[in-house]
Amino acid sequence: MAPRCFIVRHGETEWSLNGRHTGTTDLPLTANGEKRIKATGKALVGNDRLVVPKNLVHVYVSPRHRAQRTLELLEIGCRERLPWNAERKAENEEPIRTEASVEITESIREWDYGDYEGLTSKQIKSIRAETGQGPWNIWEDGCPGGESPEDVMHRLDALIADIRGKYQRECFENPDSPKGDVLVVAHGHILRAFAMRWVGKPLTETSFILEAGSVGTLSYEHNNINEPAIMLGGQFVVEE
Repeated sequence: MAPRCFIVRHGETEWSLNGRHTGTTDLPLTANGEKRIKATGKALVGNDRLVVPKNLVHVYVSPRHRAQRTLELLEIGCRERLPWNAERKAENEEPIRTEASVEITESIREWDYGDYEGLTSKQIKSIRAETGQGPWNIWEDGCPGGESPEDVMHRLDALIADIRGKYQRECFENPDSPKGDVLVVAHGHILRAFAMRWVGKPLTETSFILEAGSVGTLSYEHNNINEPAIMLGGQFVVEE
């Protein structure tokens, strides 16, 4: 099986629940958000599940606490302590299931919404209508005082090249190499953009939805690193 890249949006926060754009503002998960992420971990992480910890080689996580807490709750069982914790959980609390290292990176922080931070789409469109700015589409217009689509593509393209060069190309060049699955834990807009750039599409074609706490799967067609693809339905196979 070709190596995969799992994208996980952080669990529910008060602002995601209300549709407010949450970039630099760091909010905790709601109680329901934590509950749902724990359930997701139990359902999708394991040797006979979608995310197989022993096949993970690296984990990228956003600098925002809500993403880091989401990774904690998934309980993938990293041997190393998580970078933001003083020590690792005892093995009787969280058994070691993966040798993957965890890296905090600005590359997958949420889109910088600038002047639109904390506003809903409805509020943004109302403000633009009142000031004669016309309609708004983040994939085309970006955010005043924040990031443009070109800014976002630049940092995501660099990260995708990093994933392929460091962790996945070898899987195609050397069939005996270990698995090269990668996990990315971040935010709604940036992960939707990440999926589009994974398959080389412009952000203006983005039509994906990634709800809070959900998981997406990216991989390659025909076992070819030059044919990146989005896997519909997750597609997980129980290993022998």
